[in-house]
Amino acid sequence: MKTAWVSIVMGSDSDLDELRDGIEALETFGISHDVRVLSAHRTPDALADYIKGAKERGTRVIIAAAGGAAHLPGVIASMTALPVIGIPIASKHLNGLDSLLSIVQMPAGVPVATMAIGKAGARNAAILAAQIIALFDQGVQKKLDDFRKEMAQKVIEKNEKLDELLKKGRKP
Repeated sequence: MKTAWVSIVMGSDSDLDELRDGIEALETFGISHDVRVLSAHRTPDALADYIKGAKERGTRVIIAAAGGAAHLPGVIASMTALPVIGIPIASKHLNGLDSLLSIVQMPAGVPVATMAIGKAGARNAAILAAQIIALFDQGVQKKLDDFRKEMAQKVIEKNEKLDELLKKGRKP
C-alpha cells in the first residue's frame, strides 16, 4: 500500500457523492490519500485495525464522514492522536443537523475538527488537511498560497463586473 498522507473514511459508500469535492481538492494540492468505507458500528474491528495502523503507514490527517448518529469521527479520534476532521453528512430525516451535533459534541480530550454539513464541509476538510500538511511540506504550502490568491482574484473580478453593471445603470 502506498503512503497516503490523508485517510478518508466514510461509514457508507452512499457518502461518497458528498466527499468528491474534497477528494478533488486533495488531488489539486497533490496530497496522497486513500478512501475507505468502514463503519464504527458494522465493522468495528476492521476500523480499529485500519486506524491503529494509520500513523505507521504515514498518514498525517484523517477525514471521517458520517451521517445520522455520526459516531465514526469520534470513534476514530478515540483510537489515534492524529488530527481527525469530521464531516457531517446530510441525513434524510434531519438534513444533517443530527450528524453535525453528534460530531461537534465530543468530550474534552477527544477532539474532532468539525466541518459544515455536506459538500462544503468535505471541501473545507480537504483544505484544512492541506493546511496541516503544509506545516511540513513547502510544495503543499505553495499550492495553498496559489489557491488563496486565485480565490481572491476571482472575487476581485466579480466585483469589477458588478461595478461595470452598476455604472451602466443595470441591476445586478
